[in-house]
Amino acid sequence: MHGACPQEVKPMARTIILLCLFTLFGATATPNTEATCDRACLEKWVDRYLVAMANQDKNPEMFAPDLKFTEDGVQLPFGNEGLWYSMSGVGKYKFYVPDVETQQVAFLGTVREKAPRSREESLSALALRLKIRNDRIVEIEQIVVRPDSVNSSAGDFPPTGPAVEAMGSPHPIFTESIPEDKRMSREDLIKTANYYFTGLENNDGKGYYPFTDDCVRFENGVDVLLSTNKETGAKTRTTCKQQFEDGVKGIVTRIRDRRFVAVDREKGIVFSFAFFDHDFIHWTWQLAELFKIENGQIRRIEAIFHRAPYGMNSGWSSFEKGISNEIQAP
Repeated sequence: MHGACPQEVKPMARTIILLCLFTLFGATATPNTEATCDRACLEKWVDRYLVAMANQDKNPEMFAPDLKFTEDGVQLPFGNEGLWYSMSGVGKYKFYVPDVETQQVAFLGTVREKAPRSREESLSALALRLKIRNDRIVEIEQIVVRPDSVNSSAGDFPPTGPAVEAMGSPHPIFTESIPEDKRMSREDLIKTANYYFTGLENNDGKGYYPFTDDCVRFENGVDVLLSTNKETGAKTRTTCKQQFEDGVKGIVTRIRDRRFVAVDREKGIVFSFAFFDHDFIHWTWQLAELFKIENGQIRRIEAIFHRAPYGMNSGWSSFEKGISNEIQAP
């Protein structure tokens, strides 16, 4: 029989013994030498990365020699361009989304930058994804929303960095753990988050909108469900579901390259990258968006975004996947 050891082995057949052992055990006994990071470990990688970037420290013990680095959808040389060139410090707002299963960690927060010529310091918002393998960073993907970024269609938002910084820290809802017996699967969390994108694309008020009654949405640090009457100063609040049911978001014609890059089942949080297109004005938003999900419903949403060239790609997807509105692999 192929692959079986003979029942009797003569002393001279040492080679056969070795071959038998390999045949029986060699294919399954390979140890997993790759280190695994837990939640705290993954979050620490973000902190280490931010400090390294501020100091322009390309420590080879942290970074794989063949790592891939993109900023705002563009692949750049690693270590001295983009935010690596201008970052001067870390801000106060820090939101971590560790994904132990995929050994990736996402982050939304603020950083300080110095202008290249004036060296004046300002706050920018940062969305970040790191992939860890064998105790090294092998992938870096980041979106930086700077003070001069176009961050609203009407031009009525304050600069994103200071607005996010003013939030202080992630809302306590985000830090609440989901009871273990009520935690949703990875697939169901992504499916629920994707309902948001599907409902927003060509929004006609007739879709499936799984929002809680107390759902709140912040965009670039602004509570977009709260409106203020310019004449009276009176404030009124709508709901996530009401806004979708009214079809007010129908101007988004395509939501593409939907990549759910970090899932935290313990907290019920999904972190995504995507692009929103407005084809009739040739306008694209590049964004990072995260969702707090409980019992199959979206309870809170935070996003940062800026205007990008129409049809912009993430730098991590093929052309075909980049223009698709289907869920893409992280």
